[in-house]
Amino acid sequence: MNALFLQQPTTGSGQHLFHLIRGLHDCDQENSYTLLSPKFRRAYPISYPRFSESDRFRNVEVWSAVVRFNEHLEKLWWEQVGLVQACAKEGVDLLHIPYFAAPLVSPVPTVVTIHDVIPLILKEYAWRRQSKAYTWLVSESAKHARAVIAVSECSKRDIVRTLGIPADRIHVIGNAVDEELKPVTDSWALSKVRDRYSIGDRYILYFGGFDLRKNVLRLIRSYAALPERLRREYQLVIAGRIHQLGHPLYPDPRPLVRELGLEDQVIFTGQFREEDKARLLSGSTAFIFPSLYEGFGIPALEAMKCGAPLITSNTSSLPEVVGDGGYLIDPTSESSITDAIGCLLDSPDRRAELSERAQERAGHFSWRQVAEQTLEVYRRARAA
Repeated sequence: MNALFLQQPTTGSGQHLFHLIRGLHDCDQENSYTLLSPKFRRAYPISYPRFSESDRFRNVEVWSAVVRFNEHLEKLWWEQVGLVQACAKEGVDLLHIPYFAAPLVSPVPTVVTIHDVIPLILKEYAWRRQSKAYTWLVSESAKHARAVIAVSECSKRDIVRTLGIPADRIHVIGNAVDEELKPVTDSWALSKVRDRYSIGDRYILYFGGFDLRKNVLRLIRSYAALPERLRREYQLVIAGRIHQLGHPLYPDPRPLVRELGLEDQVIFTGQFREEDKARLLSGSTAFIFPSLYEGFGIPALEAMKCGAPLITSNTSSLPEVVGDGGYLIDPTSESSITDAIGCLLDSPDRRAELSERAQERAGHFSWRQVAEQTLEVYRRARAA
């Protein structure tokens, strides 16, 4: 397995890989796994799952041969050259690349997981010449894979449409979230997390990123359109680190908050602790995730797992993931977002019903299931 994203354990791809490996350890007693990880010029902490008394998982670090170049070239070298060389050296039988970056030429059969094809769906995400070249390369590489894993039926349809990969080579295996994520009812713990991030007693929560498709600016304007009585009672808490300031795909939402005079009502937490996620979700009156496009939508599932009443988009994969566990809205319509927020804030009964349905729906997703289905894809790819 290409274990690159174990160096970025808090990202979606890092979490996916970490929990997939743990799931494979629990459900597969037959095969052995070699986790191949590049050792770049810049040192990254690697978060390997720790297994007691298991010799079926082996970590192998490979020194980068292009340490004098920048990180983008190091990553490209690893995906197209270093990984291939490591596979040959280690004598692997099957290579799994758990994100959209398979090698163009591989000495062994490959399986690639494509979480989404955003650069091919949303053209603004491939605006740089280098981005377009990289997208072309990984798109061509995916076409040579023995099998492709998509994380939703929506992603599968988009892969077929944009890459032309036959549908029978694409296997849909949904995502899951940390099994430790669950509702928090301890009032002291909920109060402590509010104090840590300077949040009031009642709030609507958002997290999930700040790039254009996450729709944060429209969310802020929709919140501003709520009746003043609701804004006085409920803050909008926007959690997560704002980064890449000045990048055209990452607009800074704070100037809009100042322009609308919402400084006391919209709270930016900055980077929050992963262990605080369940508390933030459990303490919220509602969680809102109005993304314009998702290959799966992990934040929505995390909210459901914690029983937070969920408002999310009726587009891309989100209706497929959420089912009846959330309030679906048109993410391009500010009035739709505003009406949904107002409806939930004014209806405790509706919130309680959504919370119950959300937890029931979240129970359909587990890493054990993901691992078992992935293992079956390995078997098919190896036998093909």
